[in-house]
Amino acid sequence: MGGRLAGKRALVTGAGAGIGRAIALAFAAEGAHVVAASRTRAKMEDMPRIHAAIAPVALDVTDPRAVSDVLGGERAFDVVVNAAGWVHQGTLLACSLADWRASFEQNVTSAFLVLKATLPAMIAHGGGSIVNVASVASTVTGVAERAAYGASKAALIGLTKAVARDHIREGVRANALCPGTTSSPSLEARIAADDDPEGARRRFVARQPMGRLGTVEEMAAAALYLASDEAAFVTGTVMLVDGGQTL
Repeated sequence: MGGRLAGKRALVTGAGAGIGRAIALAFAAEGAHVVAASRTRAKMEDMPRIHAAIAPVALDVTDPRAVSDVLGGERAFDVVVNAAGWVHQGTLLACSLADWRASFEQNVTSAFLVLKATLPAMIAHGGGSIVNVASVASTVTGVAERAAYGASKAALIGLTKAVARDHIREGVRANALCPGTTSSPSLEARIAADDDPEGARRRFVARQPMGRLGTVEEMAAAALYLASDEAAFVTGTVMLVDGGQTL
């Protein structure tokens, strides 16, 4: 199937790597014009060569002025995906106040800033779809050593539902995508940093009754559904894509 987002403009944050990058590529393959945002533009230099409809932009989504300057002048987006985020590993007792604040800044406040900048034009344009990339480590379930991360992703789900409720009459849909353990550069870095990388990989895989990690392409496929008109009757939902992790 092709053209599921034909004629639509999409913003994808966190597009430099992992799930965000896969979403940007999937959206472009389905006909969207994609503004791909990442703090490090160099990570996205190859993307326009893969799909000419992708326009990379350097953007720190935790910087209010940068978000306003970069996104304030943009035409309305039909789709906004907040995929930028950061994983702090550790229990509450191992989490510093700085790490706690960074978790919320990068996982929740970034989405708040992006939506403040893009929602008015989306509403004026007649509505659109918002996809916030949360996690099963949230209101869905507790995951070991994800105290700050889980709390921040729970807050992101709360924000998603609030936006869905507040703007449903204005044609705006907002949904939270909750991946399970997904093979990504971020996960690979955490595995490599472990004292026992092979043991760490086995533990991550063992979370899923399916016996494997998810792929970024599988997460992008779920985001594509939520962004598309196929999900026109879907809002305020929490979509789990987790290989049975939370069964």
